[in-house]
Amino acid sequence: MKFRVERDALADAVAWTAKSLPSRPSVPVLAGVMLRVADGVLDVSGFDYEVSSQVTVEVQPDADGAALVSGRLLAEITKALPAKPVDIAAVGTHLELVCGSARFTLPTMPVEDYPSLPAMPDSAGTVEAATLAAAVAQVAIAAGRDETLPMMTGVRVELKGSTLTLLATDRYRLALREIPWSPGDPDVDLHALVPARTLADTAKTLGPLGGDVTLALAQGGAGEGMIGWSGGTRRTTSRLLDGANYPPVRSLFPDGHASQARVGVAALTEVVRRVALVAERTTPVRLSFGEDGLVVEAGGTEDARASEAMDAEFTGEALTIAFNPQYLLDGLGALGSPTAVLSFVDAFKPAVISPAAEDGEIVSGYRYLIMPIRVAR
Repeated sequence: MKFRVERDALADAVAWTAKSLPSRPSVPVLAGVMLRVADGVLDVSGFDYEVSSQVTVEVQPDADGAALVSGRLLAEITKALPAKPVDIAAVGTHLELVCGSARFTLPTMPVEDYPSLPAMPDSAGTVEAATLAAAVAQVAIAAGRDETLPMMTGVRVELKGSTLTLLATDRYRLALREIPWSPGDPDVDLHALVPARTLADTAKTLGPLGGDVTLALAQGGAGEGMIGWSGGTRRTTSRLLDGANYPPVRSLFPDGHASQARVGVAALTEVVRRVALVAERTTPVRLSFGEDGLVVEAGGTEDARASEAMDAEFTGEALTIAFNPQYLLDGLGALGSPTAVLSFVDAFKPAVISPAAEDGEIVSGYRYLIMPIRVAR
């Protein structure tokens, strides 16, 4: 194998592929990226039996072939190279990389020991890359981090007609986002539970590419238990989580509200951050709403306390409710609008945070539900 490639194209391809490689692989070859040249195209791929990543780059080939090298090391090297064409050649059990006056020699691993990448499932439809990236970012924040509850670490993807819905919950908050998409079958009705971290990384890298992303999800047969995404020259697949017993979380959203507040997102975020300085990680912040506006309070150890008043437009009976400050900040940060609408049933039932337009009307499509914390009055 021998070829010449542009430095930026190589660095981007290797960085994207290496990002999904395991830090502690079960076998050494899974820490590698496969470089394969054929027909004037370099194929850079990685696979750890859970997630596969693959990207193609046009090169000037001298000889076709393949080599397997450490992904993280190659990513660090290519990122640090000068802005000049890169010459790469497989020589015996080593890979030689030359860029300008810089020269590297890397040991290779046996190509024959590397597992074959899974086939892409059947295409289900397409969605705008930037819209998908924004939606995933809004929802993935609510996914659980506890690996002992794998179901809660996923994002549920629901495909029904021309609507793609993303849902995630860690039992203390719940995020739901609906976006339009173009299904291959207008009567499609599929769902899958995707690891949140994998989905977030994939959407973040495909989003800036622009254009449409193809979503591939098997309806039985080949590719069952797997989801795929492809955009531009990149494609990735991920094994799905078992979502057969995923709870009916939509029912957690209340049918109505007894009181409602409209407040500036930036202002509330600043106030909560300031007041929470005296709070420990598990200490809630209290929000007291009334006709005079909003007062945010928190108390910490050794009688450290903080409070701050701010403007808020409130309708309903006066209400004091407490939340985990980080969960509240996550929800506010995901709205993507200057104004937040907080809807309440009472101080002990979940509250719903929604984005609002400039006229104060709720923007449909995104809802963030947060469980209150009971505090002594």
